[in-house]
Amino acid sequence: MLRAPRAVPAWLAHPFRWQRLPVPWAAVARGALCAGPLLGAGLATGHPAPGVLAGLGSMLAGVNDRPGTRRTGIVHIGLPALASAFGMLIGASLRAADAGWWLVPALFAVAFVSGAGSVAGPVRSNAGMQMLAATILGAGMPLPGAPWAKALYVLAGCLWLLLLRLVLRSPRPAGGALSGERAAVATVFDALADALAAVGGPGAEAARRRLTAALDRADEALRLRRLTSRLLRRSARTEELLLTERFAAATALCEASVALLWEARPVPSRVAESPRRFADALRTGRPPGRLSAPETSTPARGAFDQALLDAAVAFARREPETEPVPSTDHPGWVPRPVAVIRRALAAVGGRTRRGRGLFGPAGRDYGLRVAVCIAASAAVALLLRADHWYWLPATVTFLVKPDLGPLFSRTVNRFAGTVAGVLVFAGAGLLLTGSWWPALMAGAGGALLPFATRHFALQTVAITLMVLSFVHVSGDPQAAGERIVDTSIACGIVLVVGHLPRLADPRRRVGHRVTAALRSTEQFLRHVLEAEPGADPTRRLALRRAAYRALGEARAAAETAAAELLAARDRNPDWLTVITAAERIVDAATACAVRLDHGAHRPARAEAEGLCQALSAMADALEDPSRPPGHGLSGPDLPPVPDCATLTDVAVELERIRGYAGTG
Repeated sequence: MLRAPRAVPAWLAHPFRWQRLPVPWAAVARGALCAGPLLGAGLATGHPAPGVLAGLGSMLAGVNDRPGTRRTGIVHIGLPALASAFGMLIGASLRAADAGWWLVPALFAVAFVSGAGSVAGPVRSNAGMQMLAATILGAGMPLPGAPWAKALYVLAGCLWLLLLRLVLRSPRPAGGALSGERAAVATVFDALADALAAVGGPGAEAARRRLTAALDRADEALRLRRLTSRLLRRSARTEELLLTERFAAATALCEASVALLWEARPVPSRVAESPRRFADALRTGRPPGRLSAPETSTPARGAFDQALLDAAVAFARREPETEPVPSTDHPGWVPRPVAVIRRALAAVGGRTRRGRGLFGPAGRDYGLRVAVCIAASAAVALLLRADHWYWLPATVTFLVKPDLGPLFSRTVNRFAGTVAGVLVFAGAGLLLTGSWWPALMAGAGGALLPFATRHFALQTVAITLMVLSFVHVSGDPQAAGERIVDTSIACGIVLVVGHLPRLADPRRRVGHRVTAALRSTEQFLRHVLEAEPGADPTRRLALRRAAYRALGEARAAAETAAAELLAARDRNPDWLTVITAAERIVDAATACAVRLDHGAHRPARAEAEGLCQALSAMADALEDPSRPPGHGLSGPDLPPVPDCATLTDVAVELERIRGYAGTG
């Protein structure tokens, strides 16, 4: 009898996943001009130590050299660069003080802060990881120089790549200035066209998620642009205001498109392609041309055509409707550095929500996981060898961060990538002669690094080539063989310590993100159901984006937890189903808002309050991680649903959340 083929477990399939991304040629060029030339300059001048440290700084900065505008690049690279320099200062000071076994508690403390930063957004998470890595390398690598000088060399290497980021970039489009921000808004219109083409098909929800991600990136780019204007104390320019108005038109179009997605009625191709004309207009500076004819067959279609007309008016306008205003009320206002950093982090999604503070429950769990793994690996390394002990905890640093991916998948790919990198480096040492070949290998690794972001094993190969080049120049030419042994030990420590029950409980690691997403969903639903007729939609659009952003973070955390080796699915809610239901609540509430704007029956306040309280009660049940799994998402009885199709859908999805999150 034939047996049905069994699906490959997620934890086993995840190491083979490969992201399909375009090749960032500008970043490849920047990578080739960073670590290799800096290391070569140190060799040429007879000062290899500064070359190694500067190359190390450029390597850490290269990990954060991702696509985006110049301003997002400054934040994504600059803030972790400061953390890297600070980590090098701490590590070099520990080495100068000959800390010995005091390294273990010191690294435990730094690792705890690094791990706790994982809950505060990707920029702070990367900054914490690089601070920890620089601390370990500064404490272990035998390089001469004062601690402050080593920190400055690392910072100089980071700033060199940042300078290249500002100089080496893609050519400006024909549309003129604001190339990065303009391209980000154009991407929103492209994603909108793709989402409309998927209406009524199986890929509609995935297309909506890609549209939401494009909206978040464009919003981030424009907010950083406004932050720059405030820092420079200048009024917004005409082209900036026009682009902001066009992004607002794109946001209104996206809301109407979500209503079309919810109705699930395929739209004509000429309608789906209309937003792409706006994307072409942004890139070329030419008018968008003729658009699809309006139609009012459904409230969603009527809202979309009205938003399309408003977007056409916004693109035809050559002067903004709003006058430029000064960035501050006080002419002598000077921003404080802490306020500047806080605003920059907020602009790139680094907000710390309720329960997600660095020392909140989730932060403590994340920090403890990283700290225990780092301390254990440092202790084992010091027992095995007093010299060159740093590779083992440095390997753990890039494995154990909870927000970087499933632990088993990263461990497998780290080992495979390290072995491949060591073999390539050893082969290059046999084929190449002279003292310059490590600089060539560092340059090759730097050029490979931006391309290697599509798979962690390939990224590990690039980093291994660069680090082995630095170690070879710093006086350890026989380190390649030891690296494989140390990596094996580090992977074993991470697999054992990282899967301890308290440190690997998905309910604690995912629950706080799902709770935050449910609360954002509840705020949006409450606003939709209780807003007065004819109210300004700005607040509604902002709440919708915040809800989708929180749901996106929760989905990423849930997908990572689902691919863990010990997912404990029998003791935890079905997180992905809960998140999908919450996403559909936001979709339904968006469609409801469009219907209400077009005269649909408005629910009574008691009915609206009952739906919102039901969602809030489910978030309350998930917020307490000490509650026994499988108990508590009963929630209050749902009220009678008013005569509005989308509100009926909201109630259905609330029942799905209750059913899937409350079963044990």
